[in-house]
Amino acid sequence: MTDTRFSRRAMLAGAATGLVTLAAPGLLRAQDDARRNASSFISQNWQDHFDRLGSGAIVCDTTSRALHYWNADATDYRVYPTSVPMTDDLTRTGYTSIVRKKVGPDWTPTPNMRAANPDLPAYMPPGPGNPLGTHAMYLTWPAYLIHGTHDTRKIGRKSSSGCIGLYNSKIEELFALTPVGMQVRII
Repeated sequence: MTDTRFSRRAMLAGAATGLVTLAAPGLLRAQDDARRNASSFISQNWQDHFDRLGSGAIVCDTTSRALHYWNADATDYRVYPTSVPMTDDLTRTGYTSIVRKKVGPDWTPTPNMRAANPDLPAYMPPGPGNPLGTHAMYLTWPAYLIHGTHDTRKIGRKSSSGCIGLYNSKIEELFALTPVGMQVRII
């Protein structure tokens, strides 16, 4: 005769096995995402991008969505997560430099931005609704900036109209470290 009684221990063990089996695909996906995110923040060498360090250097990597910063003697290297342009058409790559810095930037959308979204205001003063956040560093290319954002969901995503965005706390830190004239490369 076969004993068909279930012990509490056997039932709990079976339930735990079933839960692990059900959760396994999600756990594996989470591990893959973590590996992919960690691997995208690989360190860079300034020598791979510039002939000399000068007053320091910034490399904005649009693929990994990270900004790399070096001070003048390369003793301070920092990596910041960023938002990057939504499309390749909006992405300008190459060499530029910081020409101006502003705390509390105001914002005037470009004609192309207003054509794409007529609901945009013609002008926006500094403040919590301003998409440039609390600090902005202007590049030699008109309408391209490295700036903060009040919308933290944008960081780590393709979400800008051409600029490189950072968390407000991170742009404030970078702003304090970066002199006007610092060389920048966007890749």
